[in-house]
This record gives sequence, C-alpha cells and structure tokens, in this order.
Amino acid sequence: MEIQYIFELFGTVVFAISGALAADERQKHDWFGIAFFAFITAIGGGTLRDLCLNSYPLVWIDDMNVIYAVLAGILLAGLFYKYFSRLRTTFMLFDTLGIALFTIVGLEKAQSLGVNNFIAVIMGMFTAVFGGVLRDVLINKTPTIFVEEIYATACIIGGICYLILDSFGVDRNINFIVSGSIIAVIRIITVKFNLSLPKFYK
Repeated sequence: MEIQYIFELFGTVVFAISGALAADERQKHDWFGIAFFAFITAIGGGTLRDLCLNSYPLVWIDDMNVIYAVLAGILLAGLFYKYFSRLRTTFMLFDTLGIALFTIVGLEKAQSLGVNNFIAVIMGMFTAVFGGVLRDVLINKTPTIFVEEIYATACIIGGICYLILDSFGVDRNINFIVSGSIIAVIRIITVKFNLSLPKFYK
C-alpha cells in the first residue's frame, strides 16, 4: 500500500472527525445528522474535483475503504467527543491536517488525469477546502474560506511547493510529506498570529 493512499485514508478520517465536531458545535444532532456532516466534509471536495475532471466512478463509490475511513472518523468523534471538546484547538488541528493531506492527494489525482500544473494546483485546493465549505453552509456558518483567506492560499502555496520539488526529482513520498507539512505550518502560524491577506477594500 503506497504512502499516498495511506495519507488519503488518514485525511478522510480526520476530515470526518472535523465535520462531526463542527456539526455538534452548533446544536445537538443525532448520530445520523453527525454522520451526514462527516460524510459531506470528508468526500465533498474529492467529489467536486472528480466531477470537474470528468473522473468516474467517483472515488468514494469506487473504493469502499473511503467509506470505512469516514465511518472510523465518525466513531472516533463519538467515542472521544468529550475529550476533543475540552481542547479549544482540536477542530482547527483536524481541519488543518485534512487540508494538508487532501491538497496533495487532489493535486496528484489531477496530474494522473493529464491536466496542466495550474489546474492540478486548483484541483488540489478544491479537494481540500470544498468539503468544509459545504459543511459550513449546511450548518449555517460563513465558510472559513471566505473569512480566513490564507486557509485556501496555504493549499495553493503547498501545491506549488509540491510541483517545484517534483521538478527537482524529489522522491514522491518525501515530497508529499514536505509539501503537506508546509500547508499545515502556514495554517497554524496564520491562526496563531491572526494573519490574513490584505482586504480587497476597506
């Protein structure tokens, strides 16, 4: 099993957890409601990517391990909810891990379908952020991508770093880890120091 595939499943688990935690922050949902938000968060970005790239069957339809990963995330969120809820940064950390992993997964998927590098970076960003966008819209919350601009920008920077390292022949697995780590570090730093891009107008 390739490390990229392992990271994809791990990213699915952490995004499912972040979806479950985000949903329960707003109001008390039953298990079906939590599962719905977790699925949307975990598979929403990849589904949009595959639809844009005309890639069928959709990844979660073609690979049952993705479904199992979502279910694992839901179960973990349910079992350890009280522990997670005590940690103020838990949701942000799970969300950060998710976007870091899914950006590179989406970029590589786009490359495997023969698109140019610019589109591959955009597809990586879509994969990472649009599950969260759908989740936030459904729980009546302004999506993070619209209020914290560096959220999506971090994905684009990480995607560009991946392409640069790839052009120098860096091992794929090392590249995956390094580029994903760059996304995570940028996200954590911008949250810690409340950084954002300049506003379009004042």
